[in-house]
Amino acid sequence: MTADVKLRQINRILIANRGEIAVRIERTCRALGIATVAVYSDADARALHVLEADQAVHIGPASLAESYLNIEAIIEAAIESDADALHPGYGLLSENPDLADACENAGIIFIGPSAEAMRSMGDKSVARKLVGKHGVPTIRGYEGKEQAPAALAKRAAKIGYPVMIKASAGGGGRGMRLVEDKAQFEKAAESARSEAERSFGDGRLILERAIRGGRHVEVQVLGDEHGGLVHLGERDCSVQRRHQKVIEESPSPAVDDELRGRMTEAALAVARAVDYTSAGTVEFMLDADGEFYFLEMNTRLQVEHGVTELRTGLDIVRRQIAIARGEKLPFAQDDIEFEGHAMECRIYAEDPLRGYAPSPGRIDRFDVPQGEGIRNDVGTYAGDEITTDYDPMMAKVLTWGRDRDQAIERMQYALSNYRVGGVRTNLPLLRAVLWDPVFRTGGATTSFLDEELVPGTLAMAVTPHVLIAAFGFCLISGRDADPWLALGPLRAGGAARVNIKHGDRVYAVEGQRVAGSSNKWRVKAGNFRERTVRFAVAPGSHMVLEEADETTPLHVRWVESGGMEVNLGGSRYSLSLAGLERLRTESTRRQHGLTAPMPALVLKVLVRPGQVVRSRETLIVLEAMKMEHAIEAPYDGTVKDVHVKEGSRVKEGTVLIELEQDGA
Repeated sequence: MTADVKLRQINRILIANRGEIAVRIERTCRALGIATVAVYSDADARALHVLEADQAVHIGPASLAESYLNIEAIIEAAIESDADALHPGYGLLSENPDLADACENAGIIFIGPSAEAMRSMGDKSVARKLVGKHGVPTIRGYEGKEQAPAALAKRAAKIGYPVMIKASAGGGGRGMRLVEDKAQFEKAAESARSEAERSFGDGRLILERAIRGGRHVEVQVLGDEHGGLVHLGERDCSVQRRHQKVIEESPSPAVDDELRGRMTEAALAVARAVDYTSAGTVEFMLDADGEFYFLEMNTRLQVEHGVTELRTGLDIVRRQIAIARGEKLPFAQDDIEFEGHAMECRIYAEDPLRGYAPSPGRIDRFDVPQGEGIRNDVGTYAGDEITTDYDPMMAKVLTWGRDRDQAIERMQYALSNYRVGGVRTNLPLLRAVLWDPVFRTGGATTSFLDEELVPGTLAMAVTPHVLIAAFGFCLISGRDADPWLALGPLRAGGAARVNIKHGDRVYAVEGQRVAGSSNKWRVKAGNFRERTVRFAVAPGSHMVLEEADETTPLHVRWVESGGMEVNLGGSRYSLSLAGLERLRTESTRRQHGLTAPMPALVLKVLVRPGQVVRSRETLIVLEAMKMEHAIEAPYDGTVKDVHVKEGSRVKEGTVLIELEQDGA
């Protein structure tokens, strides 16, 4: 640091926020030796950000307006606690220039940009005009003063449908509506205006031409008060629900070096237009032709800033604090190194299958995954309460890999081992995305969740752990538990297959017991890779899968309908057995008798003596517990004899058919 730079002292920071981001800021402050002050409402007295802080100040009732959005109460808390700086986090008051002004008037350092920059970029109508003057492309739209419904409808018709309605004074998906045609416009505009007024106290709207099949790509910038300004690369935030981001990654799979250069230069031009300091993000819409358009600038720390931190090795919160002290950026653009690929998933207490309805309640289990390349930013704990007062985001899980494939693999592992109990979460949605071929090949656009991952698809998004657990539960459950679990012949040796149905899809799960082991199996579930696992059960239908150094606890039980329910990390999967059989090993294939795996009724006999059959062809259909079970040919062969007829009842182990294998 040069001698002519006079630094401001920051010894105690009040964090004007709650939840995960407050805990995240506290972590950096702790590393810097800076004391932290948390603020909390009546609903957050035992919240994690309160417990982690050095000091906490109560600021009001649970209502946002009376607590976390109450500038007067927050400034009073900062003065009361002798805080010399305030960090606004993200959301809430983070982009409200009145908070920055109030801090200045109280002699408190605001860790963020100037109030002037916030006003210029916070008002979307002003921002669009400003960036346009600096040569940054914008989407065709309207941001004028005329706000009467008829005037807006006329402008929308001129722009051309579909049209996006946005709140001029805010973001985060609030006050935003996609309108397909003229008939929908008036109602959508009224709804957007009402939501904007409640969220931001400003009902002004802007209109933009909606881009179909676009990508949401943003650029992180960092500036100091001495003219230093750099970008920290781009993030792709295209996977969204209700116009709110769910998964973010860097670099964008849709951006090449040439496009990246143009986008980052445009982002820096936007930042220079307002003499930007601190951390900020310039957001763009990228269309299918590779053209990009300015959306907005977020004058604050982003939820997904950790993705950039994993690729650059920088602590952006630490940089914010240093800039607020008056320090110069210690690096130039060419000094920044970008390594590997990073990804983030947001964990919400909500039910994707019920329109993302919030899921309030007490968390009775909260275990985050650990492992190489995995980072957890959390804002809650087991025993904490999720209320309807605030945003339902509980945590974020991030992964880093040497390339995108490894980052995805690590995220798949992390999501498979995330354990949340007591409330419903969006973990099934996240798992579905991470295993979806469109996402895996980098093709997800902002329409992905609505058009590709429909609820029916989501319902089928089982993980290999769920399928393998169901297979193992069949193998090791006791005979008295259920007729379908009476699988003595399976435990005796050889290989086994369970056909597991989930939604409209049937997965063939095949396993071969490892020689010399009583409960170690090589199992292949559907198209997932083969895994070598051990199975163990405990009282209360608890089950554990052990694979190398990975331990996955689950809860598996049979339900009255005869189906099976598997609970993995707070996500419940309803399964049924579409077929279960003993597969003959090479040493036993000459034993031609196919036996009943459980007491059952013979519904159908589909073959006769002398008939040639192919592997996996259905020979007999049994019924037990109101479920049908197909006995399939384990290999190509010829039926030698049929020992049962339709309508007869058979015991476990009864020989049903004698089958001679081809070439035997």
